[in-house]
Amino acid sequence: QVQFVESGGGLVQPGGSLRLSCAASGSFFSLYAMGWYRQAPGKQRELVAVIYSGGTNYEDSVKGRFTISRDNVKNTVYLQMNSLKPEDTAVYYCNRVPNLPWGTGTQVTVSS
Repeated sequence: QVQFVESGGGLVQPGGSLRLSCAASGSFFSLYAMGWYRQAPGKQRELVAVIYSGGTNYEDSVKGRFTISRDNVKNTVYLQMNSLKPEDTAVYYCNRVPNLPWGTGTQVTVSS
């Protein structure tokens, strides 16, 4: 069964940085696009960054601040988050595109 294990979240002040990691099990990893999603309290889960064979795409609010990357040898996808804002506070998840069952995510809280 494919699993995603997210890590690297935490509490950070506005303007700070975090690097999230997602370890994926299974042999499919390099064949599919991978995305980072987030869900803030009271809001729907949204896709913030995706990496595929042709490149990357970002949701408008994170362009220029977040960078998604992947290591197909380690079956891991990363999200480097810089210049964090309070509105980035959410639980962050990774998943294949199209989606598989979700992991538990990692909490990111941006607050002074």
